[in-house]
Amino acid sequence: MSDKTNLGTPLVEMRDICISFGGVHAVDHVSVDLYPGEVVGLLGHNGAGKSTLIKVLSGAYKMDSGEIYVNGELADIRSPRDARRFNIETIYQTLALADNLDAASNLFLGRELTSAFGLVDDDAMESEARKIMSRLNPNFQKFKDPVSALSGGQRQSVAIARAVYFNAQILIMDEPTAALGPHETQMVSELITQLKAEGIGIFLISHDIHDVMQLCDRASVMKNGKLVGTVDVADVTDDDLLSMIILGKQPGKAV
Repeated sequence: MSDKTNLGTPLVEMRDICISFGGVHAVDHVSVDLYPGEVVGLLGHNGAGKSTLIKVLSGAYKMDSGEIYVNGELADIRSPRDARRFNIETIYQTLALADNLDAASNLFLGRELTSAFGLVDDDAMESEARKIMSRLNPNFQKFKDPVSALSGGQRQSVAIARAVYFNAQILIMDEPTAALGPHETQMVSELITQLKAEGIGIFLISHDIHDVMQLCDRASVMKNGKLVGTVDVADVTDDDLLSMIILGKQPGKAV
């Protein structure tokens, strides 16, 4: 996917983003982009700046300088509410689910469907939950169970369904397979494949090179707040990515 000229307008362009904390450049003139139906992995050690960069896009942090474009339009993102207005949703590692509630109640948490009498309409919410789940994860059947009883992959399904139901076009996923076994990881992989097919773009933050090699189209590597480079995953090896993370060295270039 090196030649982006045929792909039209990026879903997101982050241009020359800078943010400092107490004089430390957490993100130092970083530019990344994301196209419809694409997964871009963000790699780097703890403190490399990848989570900070993504928190600028999600509205959790305010950048010091730089520009964000969504579908080619300059986007003013100062809060998570602003981000949602631009159809940007974040799925944090913690998933932010209410353990005691079932899938449908989590899907509509804070945005409950109500009947003509103003009462919460549980049947309508379950019906909508079944529709979105049949699209994303047809094997999901535990609609009546509290999400605390679900497996890690099933919980991830609920969090993704919530984002997609409310029209996310740009999805930020923070370590989506952390602490998951092989079967659960495969479930998340299938969910990501389905989202790509629907034209959703995904920024995937990960420490796991194998995850990135399996799930991503491109990878952007950060080190000490700077962008080492962005590569097509098909063109690089695990060792190439490791070298970028550890040495800050692009494949085929001298240090």
